[in-house]
Amino acid sequence: MTSVYDFKARSLDGKDTTLADFRGQVLLIVNTASKCGFTPQYEGLEKLYTDLHGKGLTVLGFPCNQFGAQEPGSASEIGQFCMKNYGVSFPMFEKIDVNGDAAHPLYRFLKHEKPGVLGTERIKWNFTKFLVDRAGKVVARFAPSTKPEAIAASIQKLL
Repeated sequence: MTSVYDFKARSLDGKDTTLADFRGQVLLIVNTASKCGFTPQYEGLEKLYTDLHGKGLTVLGFPCNQFGAQEPGSASEIGQFCMKNYGVSFPMFEKIDVNGDAAHPLYRFLKHEKPGVLGTERIKWNFTKFLVDRAGKVVARFAPSTKPEAIAASIQKLL
């Protein structure tokens, strides 16, 4: 059976990373953007990460420019923006596609495991969130409008 641990991605600093490095942790995987109305959610994501990382939570950010071209920057610019404006310390990855023929394999898997409303697999916008348990199973999908603090109880159950 496939799990999130079977996938790789390149970190913002250009390093190939296997998600198996996060085995045994609860993961919150989010497609992000720096110029989106939901961008302030970085603050809530960072708070979840700093509050719960010691208990086993890791937030993984995947910048995406597919929605209104709201993530136009380079990897370096994205990293600087996230650190300067929100103090982001959780792992961030290079920009990817989450929909279409060029969708990252991880996102193909996530969407298949937890389709959205009416069974659609398509990501609707930036800041769609997937919650993954310690065994690598996708257990929930949250809409972009769902604030990180609203997910805290679901995360706590898995910790």
